Amino acid sequence: MSIQWQVVGQSVRGAAHERNGLPNQDAIYWLPSVGYGRSVVLAAADGHGSARYSRSHIGARLAVEKTVQLVDEFLASQTSVDNLSLIKHAVEEWLPRALVREWSEAVAEDVKKGPLSPDESAVAYGATLLVAAVTERFVLYMQLGDGEILSVSAGGEVVCPLAKDERLFANETTSLCAPEAWRDFRVSFQPLTQTPPALILLSTDGYPNSFRDEAGFMKVGSDLLNMIRENGLASVSDQLAGWLRDSTRAGSGDDVTLGILCSLVP
Repeated sequence: MSIQWQVVGQSVRGAAHERNGLPNQDAIYWLPSVGYGRSVVLAAADGHGSARYSRSHIGARLAVEKTVQLVDEFLASQTSVDNLSLIKHAVEEWLPRALVREWSEAVAEDVKKGPLSPDESAVAYGATLLVAAVTERFVLYMQLGDGEILSVSAGGEVVCPLAKDERLFANETTSLCAPEAWRDFRVSFQPLTQTPPALILLSTDGYPNSFRDEAGFMKVGSDLLNMIRENGLASVSDQLAGWLRDSTRAGSGDDVTLGILCSLVP
């Protein structure tokens, strides 16, 4: 089975942040940069944004860039590995530690460019992280903190591929800046033995929080699949920023980021 993956995404500043003159605390990034390939890595991050996290917009950007680069290199190193159980073990045991280490080193380098004040610490860069990596052989999902990852089947069934973290409620979230943050990652490794997901969606919490309930947000998955089939992924990409702006203005007021991975099976 030959699979070609395509990716599109947008991040828009929240309506509340626009009113208060604050920057977009979210970030999104993917490789290959052309937006398609047999292997694609997509990440989204959400900086915490309050006064204590004064550099979290930088922390989010560093998180997506370093994560996508690291996971892309990891996938390239596994192309000759036939044993998927070995890859799964590396994803679960090595990758979370490596991601946190890369992010922490990038934060330390950024601090050198602009030292923190006596009242600040590296916590100022705190952010959450969502990751999906897709290949012809497997899909991997990783999440630290709030936000949502949805998987949509070819038949339109929408599921959450990762278990809920019961510690996430109200505005409480796990974070890259926490001690031993690697322990807080939720990870799922799924060999592709049958038809791959038609869509995978990554969203920071500003988007699901703009819906009245979870069912309304889940329906986005099947709705997007129908739109892509009717009008094409490029058409959806062109309209995405406008939809997200409408969402934050009518809903959460928070920054809103959505990444879409779409599989094409000849």
